[in-house]
Formats: sequence, structure tokens, C-alpha cells
Amino acid sequence: MRNRTVQLVCVVTALAAAAATGCGEQTRPQGTTRVGDGERPGGTQERARRVAEAWDGSTAADVYRRGFYPMADVVETPENAFRNGADKEAYLMRNFGLRGELPASDRDKGEVAWADGRSLTLPMMDARETLAKLDRNSGGGPELVVTGARLGTMKLVTSRGPATVPAWLFTLDGYDTPLKRVALDPSEQPEPPIGPAADSPSNEQWPLQQFVRTSRDGLSVTVLAGHGSCDKGPAADVLETDGSVVLSGWIRDPSDGNCTADLRFTEVTVKLAQPVGDRVLLDAFTGRPVPYGDHAGGMPDEG
Repeated sequence: MRNRTVQLVCVVTALAAAAATGCGEQTRPQGTTRVGDGERPGGTQERARRVAEAWDGSTAADVYRRGFYPMADVVETPENAFRNGADKEAYLMRNFGLRGELPASDRDKGEVAWADGRSLTLPMMDARETLAKLDRNSGGGPELVVTGARLGTMKLVTSRGPATVPAWLFTLDGYDTPLKRVALDPSEQPEPPIGPAADSPSNEQWPLQQFVRTSRDGLSVTVLAGHGSCDKGPAADVLETDGSVVLSGWIRDPSDGNCTADLRFTEVTVKLAQPVGDRVLLDAFTGRPVPYGDHAGGMPDEG
């Protein structure tokens, strides 16, 4: 294992991001970090170290760095979207209708081209398969109407840096510019070199729901984390090495009283000491890369 590690420097939930101004020193001794207004549960840093040791220099890390893993939304909305509340609701609920013909494709492979000259060829979805990835709602309500499509490309941030990827450009009724959706599925995840952490109570470590975004400078990452109705929201510790960024999710000030059983989701932004680069972003609880999800259509906590 490469031994350079950097401790947690800042964790800010989406609800408090506007008020946050800093988090003190850039590094702290192991085991003394305090995040937000809750006490970090014991064992998070030890688990993070075990995950980093297992991944750094592993076959799984090598396989991951050769694959195609989006780290940004695989959908690009039309310019000036959306024209009204109904269209926005349709998009968030992923409700699409088709009035027109979708073209057939004579290609079953597509190439991911990275800025540094590397490339990867993967199976490519046709327009109908790609639209099916967008249209997930059969419950009625307002819908965005697709009238046609053509094959093109779009720029996308990936775990290996920015890339140009094949995309279907769908024409929407009432819009001058298309809605774009990547025509490739991500590569299969490698078998992790470490198993998940043991199940823990609500005041211990929690798995992260999904990766949301990386800042333009790579010095912060935002993830979606779950929590209950009687706590102060989720937080995350971070342990950085040369090969990985390990996030440990936990709940701030959980309550032992009677609470409703609903699960809420809140964005948590974690500041890093170095840009994430091509390091593997890992969830300490699962021992796996934090999955990137299609964030639109989710149910974030509104506070």
C-alpha cells in the first residue's frame, strides 16, 4: 500500500452548505476529527484504512481504472429547460411519450474517447433502448414528448477523466435543442478485494446511496446519503491515499426515541486535500466504489 494518507478536512450537508465557511486545520491526528454537531462513531477510520489497504494496488483497482464509469449525469437537458412546471415534473418523474419514429442504428458498438488519447469500445444501445432508460414512469401525469432522434456525442466526466461518448439526441416537442442521453452502459464493476462491513445500528456507519457529482477542480465530491426522521442528517468522513478516496457515512445525533420509519436522502459534500483525479472513490461500508446514480427522479430530503 502507498502510505500517504490525508484526514478529513470538511464535511457539509446540502442543507448547511450556504452557511459553511471552513472546517479548521487541513489535517488532524487520527481519531480526533469531529464533524458537524454530532459525534463521529468509533471504528470509521479503522474500517476506511482496511478498505484502502485492500484496494490500493489491487487487481480490482486496475480493472476499475480501465473501465467506463460515469461520474456525472448521463442525461443532458435541452437549453433553457424547462419551459414550464409540467415539463420539469415530467422530467423529474421520468415520464416520456413517443410521437414519431425512432431511427434504427447500423452500429452495435460505440467508442469512449478520453482527452488523453485512450479509448474503449463497448456495446451500444439503439435509440429505443436508450429512450427506455429515460422513460421509467407508467403512472400517468405530465410527459415530455419525443418526436425523433439522431445519433451524436456528448462530453462526460468519468472516473478516468473527461471523455467524448456516443449519445442519442432526442428531439422534444416544444424545444429547439435536443435532450441527450449516453448510449452506453457503464462497465461491469470488478469483484471487490474486501467484503462489506458487518451490519451496524443506526448510530454507527451507514452505506452511501450514490455518487452525485465532483466539483470542477476535483477538490470536493458530493454523495447522496440516507438518514431517518429524528436525527440531524448524514455526514461522511474521508480517508485519502494515493490510490483511493474512502468515504465513511454516518448519522449525526441519531435519536433513540419513537420515530417514523421513513428513509430520507440528503446530499453530503466532502472536501478533499487533493483533487480526486483517477483515484477510486470507495464506500467504506460496502467496500465497493460509490455507485453513480441517475439523480434526477430521486427523492432528496427538502429539510
